[in-house]
Amino acid sequence: MEIDALRLPSEVISRVRAELAMQVAHLLIGDNPPALERRSVSFEQDPGYFGPDSVTWRLHDDSCMLAGGVRAVLLQTMHPLAMAGIAEHSNYRHDPLVRLANTSTYVGTTIYGSKPDVRDAIALVKRVHERVTGIAPDGRPYAANDPHLLTWVHHTLVDSFLRAYQRYGSGPLTRADADRYVEEQAVLAELFEAEPAARSVAELAEYFRVVRPELRATNQARDTVRFLLAPPLPLIARGPYTVLMSAAITMLPRWVRRDLWLPVPPAIEPLVVRPATTALVRTVDWVMGGHPVNAERTDDLDDERGSQLAS
Repeated sequence: MEIDALRLPSEVISRVRAELAMQVAHLLIGDNPPALERRSVSFEQDPGYFGPDSVTWRLHDDSCMLAGGVRAVLLQTMHPLAMAGIAEHSNYRHDPLVRLANTSTYVGTTIYGSKPDVRDAIALVKRVHERVTGIAPDGRPYAANDPHLLTWVHHTLVDSFLRAYQRYGSGPLTRADADRYVEEQAVLAELFEAEPAARSVAELAEYFRVVRPELRATNQARDTVRFLLAPPLPLIARGPYTVLMSAAITMLPRWVRRDLWLPVPPAIEPLVVRPATTALVRTVDWVMGGHPVNAERTDDLDDERGSQLAS
């Protein structure tokens, strides 16, 4: 009886943790099963385009990627043609959670899926993009499959995920690691048939310097950002979302914040946003460690590495 009594608290905590993990996963990906659960083959047969020893996996295993994803969405609004496509074809206003689930499912598949899974996911996105064409408010035509716009979206994601980890990640990241992450991610741009992507942090910075004259905050962009600041979310998600949105805003370049009318008082980021975001992402990391799929993946990878060491 004494032993059972001692075990009870940890068992209760594990059950609560698993339940919370399922709720968080449902909020992020809806009814879609996690990418690891949908994998067509084992990691040993096909580790995908990155694999367990990649910098990509190390970064995307961290919940700070949530803040990076929000930053990428905000930054993407700064390209008038990309923004026109979002404003005129996206259903994010009617059901933001469905849009979030679809995006999370796509990112999870490209990061953790087998190579056929990744290629299928990209092919699906490109088929959807075929319908996303039109004329922007400034009179220019746009098409979501335009290699130039695909490269813009790719770089906003890579830059945002990298910056989120550099600020809120749970482990160190060397300059070499950062360069390797940018290089690893370039394969996704290639699969999309985008323009040549940056393969180092320096090339990424140069890309944004060159593309800067194309960027500006349109009325569509500011209208979209106003919606994103307070979308209709379940009550339980509003607090965490506000924290992530605050973190995303403070990670944007100052000129972007100014153009999007997102002022940030100087003391807010270090005194409020950073501590709150750090606490949130570390809590989510702990919670998601209790998700059955994550626990199974950890066991499988430990077994795989053990087999490699034994051989």
